[in-house]
Amino acid sequence: MSEKETKRVKELVSEFRQDQKKNVFKTAKLKFSGVDGHDVYNITAPFRSANRTVIAGRVEPRDHEYSNVVFFEETDGTWAPIAGAPVYNLQDPFITYIRNELVFGGVQIKDVEKGLEWRTVLFRGPDIFNLVECFIGPAGMKDIRLCDLQNGKIAVFTRPQGEIGGRGKIGYVDIDNLEGLTIAVIESATLLHGMFHPMDWGGVNEAHLLTNGEIGVLAHAACYENDHLMQERHYYAKSFIFNPVLKEFRDYKIIASRDQFEAGPAKRADLANVIFSSGLIRIDGKATLYAGVSDAESHWIEIDDPFMVKE
Repeated sequence: MSEKETKRVKELVSEFRQDQKKNVFKTAKLKFSGVDGHDVYNITAPFRSANRTVIAGRVEPRDHEYSNVVFFEETDGTWAPIAGAPVYNLQDPFITYIRNELVFGGVQIKDVEKGLEWRTVLFRGPDIFNLVECFIGPAGMKDIRLCDLQNGKIAVFTRPQGEIGGRGKIGYVDIDNLEGLTIAVIESATLLHGMFHPMDWGGVNEAHLLTNGEIGVLAHAACYENDHLMQERHYYAKSFIFNPVLKEFRDYKIIASRDQFEAGPAKRADLANVIFSSGLIRIDGKATLYAGVSDAESHWIEIDDPFMVKE
């Protein structure tokens, strides 16, 4: 299948809406304090670190995108910054555990002559209080994600743009250890062809090692209204199963859309139909999807576990 024959995001959304017609979902917004009225969005799912249940969130004013990443802990239904925890000048935090070590990352932006430049930055350590920078990715690349593999190696998902990746495609490579993660390795990743039409784009948000050795991938898929750069952006949560031996994917589908979540504000009008799938907690056939909503808020929604029947 050529890239131009690949299903458009809008086709996948239409299939998703047909499947979800009769379903009712539990959903709610997360409440935050101690952020001076700033928005908190594109959060991680809750995770355990330093004997606490923690969320990392992107914190920024409504009128620009220069943000900090803050670690929060919940008390009486409200998430507040953790005293003494580091604060990072990053966007879109994510976490994973590689060989039982916490790996935390985010997107670093800076002003350059041609506008904004972004890079993925990774840190590692035993917990959120003891993280050390271990990798800075290539310029222009977000959505680098890692996952342990059954064979002892580490899966690496990439998202090149431009000459190789167009508006944004997903690549894959594996490494022997974290020390082996380099820009050259990132740039050698094999693209997953047949996933995105040239006018659409997406990236990986989180990777789950499944009991059968495959990887359950939480990601996002996106397009512009009428394929026009100046019109509304549409972002959807998606999932797929990836076989790291064959380097093939299957069961690529949309799993959540903005209209399933509670109503709320948007950072800008063109971001009203955006959800950024941040993390997935899987329990007993269900999954709680945590997401940034309209680049202004953090919500969760309970869905069917997209990976359970595949194991």
